[in-house]
Amino acid sequence: MTLKPGPVVIDVAGTTLQAGERERIAHPLVGGVILFARNFSSAAQVSALIADIRRARPGPLMICVDHEGGRVQRFREGFTAIAPMRELGRLWDADPMEACRQAALQGETIGRELRQVGVDLSFTPVLDLDHGPSGVIGDRAFHRDARVVSLLAGRLMHGLLLGGMGNCGKHFPGHGYAHADSHHELPVDERPLSQILAEDAAPYRWLGNTLLSVMPAHVVYPAVDSLPAGFSSRWLRGILRRRLGFGGLIFSDDLTMEAATVVGGIVARADAALQAGCDMVLVCNRPDLAGELLEGLRWRRASAFAARYHAIVRR
Repeated sequence: MTLKPGPVVIDVAGTTLQAGERERIAHPLVGGVILFARNFSSAAQVSALIADIRRARPGPLMICVDHEGGRVQRFREGFTAIAPMRELGRLWDADPMEACRQAALQGETIGRELRQVGVDLSFTPVLDLDHGPSGVIGDRAFHRDARVVSLLAGRLMHGLLLGGMGNCGKHFPGHGYAHADSHHELPVDERPLSQILAEDAAPYRWLGNTLLSVMPAHVVYPAVDSLPAGFSSRWLRGILRRRLGFGGLIFSDDLTMEAATVVGGIVARADAALQAGCDMVLVCNRPDLAGELLEGLRWRRASAFAARYHAIVRR
């Protein structure tokens, strides 16, 4: 029996599937598997692992990875080393046309090399602005100017498309201004909505329907909501969907991050994210919580889910 994809993205422990992981991958609520550096030793090995993961599920399954370049590039040996995106921004300041050319080339390289081993999606590009204080973003951002970020990200996304891959803009509406690292604490961005929309969220408006997916930030913006953006219907349904017109897939950021704990246990976090407007939720590095979520989550498939999902997973 062919299974339809569910809303949960899980991970696996190592370079081969471990006991119980095939059964978890085949769970009806699973729709994707995210890979990390611990899952990689070579291109041949990760290709075999992905093939084994796919055999475990009779139906569509999204294989994804964070492969931005710089310090966030999970696969190394046998893959082209991609420089941090800030280097493209610096090149823009010296030679804008060459920066655009290089952005497209890097996007095509990322897409082609990942597709060759069976990956469907890299969570890229980072659309956060390089405000300076955010260590967790830092050189992952293209530039301080939202216009430059949009132009370089657009060229990178064009390259990804040439390489056979979609895209995921992150971290909506912008993680570059808040100081704290949401992996370890809850960041807060106190700026007014007008400033956030004019600067940090502007790439989401300018890139329009070329974005196939978006990942919101685990950041609180008190001018809009007391909840982090990934749990806020005001941000996701009100601003991202209705005001900015985004029609693609919305992923939560990892629900095991410290900033996500403000809404309760893992089932409560996933339910809050899905109710706010996320289509899919990530549970990483905690197989115990993944099991708890798959056992406890009650989910109703939205009518638009399949089209958004299959815009990325064309299998």
